[in-house]
Amino acid sequence: MSTPKITLDQWAALVAVVEEGGYAQASQRLHRTQSTVTYTIQKLEDLLDLKVFEIRGRRAVLTPAGEVLFRRGKSLVDDAARLERSAASLAEGWEPELRLAVDMIFPTWLLLRALAEFGDEHPEVRIELIEAVLGGAEEALLEGRVDFVIGSHVPGGFIGDPLMQVRFVCAASPAHPLHRLNRPLTLDDLRQHRHLVVRDSGARRSRSGGWLNEKRWTVSNKATSIRAACMGLGFAWYAEENIREELEAGTLKRLPLTEGAERYAALYLVYADRAAAGPGVRRLVEIIRGKVAALEPQK
Repeated sequence: MSTPKITLDQWAALVAVVEEGGYAQASQRLHRTQSTVTYTIQKLEDLLDLKVFEIRGRRAVLTPAGEVLFRRGKSLVDDAARLERSAASLAEGWEPELRLAVDMIFPTWLLLRALAEFGDEHPEVRIELIEAVLGGAEEALLEGRVDFVIGSHVPGGFIGDPLMQVRFVCAASPAHPLHRLNRPLTLDDLRQHRHLVVRDSGARRSRSGGWLNEKRWTVSNKATSIRAACMGLGFAWYAEENIREELEAGTLKRLPLTEGAERYAALYLVYADRAAAGPGVRRLVEIIRGKVAALEPQK
């Protein structure tokens, strides 16, 4: 492999001149003399045998070739900065990757906000998220595929900390025949219509998911189930936070059941090995707990 002719220092000088709007401003950013910055750019142009800047009036502007080099040079400089941050994090014991499994009943928007906050703080740390249903989170934990899980069951040999209580509501499209009955509904009424069920993502699939009868559709993703319900294709019990937008928009409406209109489930946070949890795992857990705590007063 040939050695690059242009050094990272030269690319950084080009990026600084463009972003700061001139050689004098770039010299202040780079803590070098203006003549040094000018020489660095001239050397870059000589080595590449093309003009990066051209003079227009009293200003130096990028040539078309310079535009391309600036974009790619900036990407190279940014990559180098990320590499240095990654090295610093690794030196401090930060994990290069975090793995977690989260049950689908945990609010997706809340999880994404937590991951976004962590990502802003530590963009160099990769995230592997397993979106699980019922036994899927437990299975990922038992197989050692994750650092921690958020699930509704704490398997034997592990200790889970309560994270939040989830309320489920039975809902269907306002146009669904069940709503057109215009009266309180019984479980016998529900049995006459299609129940939308999300499949257990665990390999053993030992839990049924609480379906009522044989008249049902089983899907693999909660988004598919919610979309089907909005289209009037069935009913289901949903974690309320997962369909809050649909309820507020009127595309889904709670069914007026005489019993079972609401259900509750507890979610637990379970470490694969709390003692071995690194700073990345501990920080992400801290952020998630903070988001959940901020949500609770709104209920």
